[in-house]
Amino acid sequence: MKTKLFFILPVLALVTGCSDYLEHLPDQRTELNTPEKVAELVATAYPRANYITFLEAMSDNAEDKALSGGELINREPWFFNDVPDRNEDTPDYYWFAAYTAIAAANHALEAIGQAPDPEEYQASKGEALVARAYTHFMLVTLFSRVYNPATAASDPGIPYVTEPEKQVTKPYARGTVASVYEQIEQDLLAGIPLLDNMSYKEGAGKYHFTTSAAHAFASRFYLFKQDYARVVEHANLAFPGGVILPSLRPINSAAYRALEPAVKLAEYTKADVPANLLLVETPSLWARSLRGYRYGFSSHMLRTFIWDDNVTGGLWGYMFYGNEQTLFTPKFREHFVKEDPNADFGSPYNMVPLLTAEEVLFNRAEANARLGQYDAALQDLNDFASTRIIVNDYDAPYYDPAQHVITRPRMLSFHATQDLEAALIQTVLDFKRVEFLCEGLRWFDILRHRLPVVHTPYNRENIMTLGPNDPRRVIQIPQEAQMAGLELNPR
Repeated sequence: MKTKLFFILPVLALVTGCSDYLEHLPDQRTELNTPEKVAELVATAYPRANYITFLEAMSDNAEDKALSGGELINREPWFFNDVPDRNEDTPDYYWFAAYTAIAAANHALEAIGQAPDPEEYQASKGEALVARAYTHFMLVTLFSRVYNPATAASDPGIPYVTEPEKQVTKPYARGTVASVYEQIEQDLLAGIPLLDNMSYKEGAGKYHFTTSAAHAFASRFYLFKQDYARVVEHANLAFPGGVILPSLRPINSAAYRALEPAVKLAEYTKADVPANLLLVETPSLWARSLRGYRYGFSSHMLRTFIWDDNVTGGLWGYMFYGNEQTLFTPKFREHFVKEDPNADFGSPYNMVPLLTAEEVLFNRAEANARLGQYDAALQDLNDFASTRIIVNDYDAPYYDPAQHVITRPRMLSFHATQDLEAALIQTVLDFKRVEFLCEGLRWFDILRHRLPVVHTPYNRENIMTLGPNDPRRVIQIPQEAQMAGLELNPR
């Protein structure tokens, strides 16, 4: 087999088609003629791009702190504007990186299909299929309308690319959200049975789709698809016996709370942390910039949804650092890579947790609430609270089940409703907003639950509301994609 790899070229059909760009392409050809070489290629089939910067700014997790500056990549999303930039931490950068990852998966799958001994490549085939499904899911979630069974068959999707590109320019169709979901599901279900956790190098499993990570992604996918029985099924399959509690981060433990902030920054995204199911290293300024961005987490937000009352009656055990305008909770540490050992310049990288045990627990809790399995949903919420809630910060920094257990009456009273399903789901959303602060996942709940977002400038003039049907909830695809025949999203 002498398959040649040109994994940059396919992306051009989706982003530029410019001949001058081709002139500067490095030679990235190699023969994919061994399982090891294919596995190395599949390891690049994950988007090396950070979505957190623009998703946090667009969400209700960001307020105007009236700091000087106002970087474009933070400012424009907060004002619900398209971002006229294609550098790291922007939507365009994510689009480009995603299709580059998809191209790598497609080249690997082509090589496997042409191999004389394809059975030797089955683990890589499974990983490539699941990675391709994940990346297309992220694209359709960000750049198309959120899945709605009533409109998915007519809502424009994104190009679902399943083969390597052999020509520089090729017309692409966006398809529909429904057709994209069908292809995601097909790849996902075909890929999961082929995965082999033992195929990854020792210590490298968290940077690949293991069976646990794949089922975690499936629980997210089916939550968006509103197939709640399958959410529960895959959430249970993600952990031995369906038991998630031992894998949750021990945020309220004495040992974790005693760690210095710098240690917590490193700890949060470590591969040996059981909560981290899938990690990716991305070029990003997020770790160094998040606390200094003008539009972000504020002291007002700390008081109103962190320190405010919650359904347990206790306090959140998360710890925050900084001053009134530079608050942060330690999650991300920058890894700076010099251009060469003697250089004083280089590129900043962040490790990003793409899938976690906490998300799987919440997916299952929400799905069980939808299915009427209220006790199961309550159990997950109480398990989570047991790793996050404390009595107080002074003489009782620990969880007390006698005080903090969430019961049906307590939940109904707290949310002032007699609708237990609604109270459970609201509790899930409240817990998730706190847990995933500074991780971008709040935006997914805003989309799925059609939540409005209100952004109020510091001078309280020209208040902006992003309603459930506002077209700006759908991120604009890159202008260059028009050259591949793609229609831009309405504005």
